[in-house]
Amino acid sequence: MIYLLKFASSFILPPGIFIVVMAMLAVYLWHKAVKKPAVILGIITFIFYIACTNWFGSMLISSLENTYEQPANPQGDVIILLGGGATKDTPNMGEEGNLASSPTSRMLAALEIHNRLHVPILVSGGQVYEDSGAEAVLTKRELMRLGVKEEDIIVEGSSLNTRQNAQYSRELIEGYGFTAPILVTSAFHMERAVLNFQKEGLAVVAYPTDYHSNRQQIFHYNKLMPTTGGLSCCDTYLREKLRSFVTKHFE
Repeated sequence: MIYLLKFASSFILPPGIFIVVMAMLAVYLWHKAVKKPAVILGIITFIFYIACTNWFGSMLISSLENTYEQPANPQGDVIILLGGGATKDTPNMGEEGNLASSPTSRMLAALEIHNRLHVPILVSGGQVYEDSGAEAVLTKRELMRLGVKEEDIIVEGSSLNTRQNAQYSRELIEGYGFTAPILVTSAFHMERAVLNFQKEGLAVVAYPTDYHSNRQQIFHYNKLMPTTGGLSCCDTYLREKLRSFVTKHFE
């Protein structure tokens, strides 16, 4: 009964309510003999509905996340940790600024590798917008709170996107004389990240983390609920594929 209530309530909240309204409008147009627009609207409504389901979104995200396997025993002489969003003025133990959920997950993975290999961590990510946090600076602060020595953290705080992450990180890596970087980022982002580093002539060991979907997909009818989360997964997939295409062919 609990699952059924969740399923039903998803159609009275966004984005489900929009799907219901669009479907009702398509039926109305059909009954008014405005059949071609009704069919077009019906197709658009169906596509939008599927794009909003966790079932479809999880399949798309999973296809990105499975591009690279996480190595059980990664080896290298430096860890490159990519940022992924931060707030500027939110409270944090008497200070200001917090990392978003994805870069926090990435940071914990980098910390685990650091504790195992005892190699430096290069944190890459600038302040993307005027009201967003300085990602590398905040990451350094959090790593130091977790016990990483300041001398083991290299800050690259100028990059505003993945392309610049790769460019500016390469300059630092060459300057320090590192030869075997381990790249840590979200699994859905890894394909594009590796591509950008390859463009810079850097062969990296990919260490994907921050997984958003199970590898073994078990179907439940509630995965057919229209949700903003499902739509967000579709958006992430399309953005990653589009940006990878641009990187491959135009940069």
